[in-house]
Amino acid sequence: MRTAARIGALASVAVLAACAPTPVPEGASGRPSEPAPSTPAASTAAPPPACSPEGIRITELGVDAAMGLRAMGLELVNCGDRPYVLRGYPAPSLRDADRDPLKVTVIPGARPITSGFDQPPARIVLHPGERASAALLWRNLVTDATVVASNGAYLDVAPLPGRPSYPVELDGPIDLGNTGRLGVSAWKRYDGTSSTNPPAPSGPPSTAPTPDNRL
Repeated sequence: MRTAARIGALASVAVLAACAPTPVPEGASGRPSEPAPSTPAASTAAPPPACSPEGIRITELGVDAAMGLRAMGLELVNCGDRPYVLRGYPAPSLRDADRDPLKVTVIPGARPITSGFDQPPARIVLHPGERASAALLWRNLVTDATVVASNGAYLDVAPLPGRPSYPVELDGPIDLGNTGRLGVSAWKRYDGTSSTNPPAPSGPPSTAPTPDNRL
């Protein structure tokens, strides 16, 4: 009987031990371990455009609009390691929302669209880190209901005609209406204070001949 009682007591102790809570491990300081800090979420901001193989980067400076006249600033920065020479006009091209090319007449000097941006090009030597600016100009006009209005959703710009083109991110479409004309001003040195704002709105577009694009 004494042996049976001892076996019963040991069994009761085993059952109680199995029901006891598991002790919480302690850290080196004697306090419960804290959870590891969460990893910060990766930034969703788009990285800046890469420097091109010829050592330049072209970006948009924003759009000003007044009475149907649009002026978009362009900035070209020498992000390379040697001087970069400019003399002339940027060479833009547009694509629609399906990335199909749009038929656009590019007008160096923009005189048939507005006045004030027809200064002749000058030779500019940009040392590494220096910048130049130019402007794209157009009017959002619909003069013929039978012609579909053009909206450029994607913009590519070559620094000069015949040079490689590079995509330029847009904040909004280039709404040409059905004019199909896009003016460009000549590159000039950019010191951070020059402006691409259009002058006071001019009268009806001029019929003066379009200047050529010789450098």
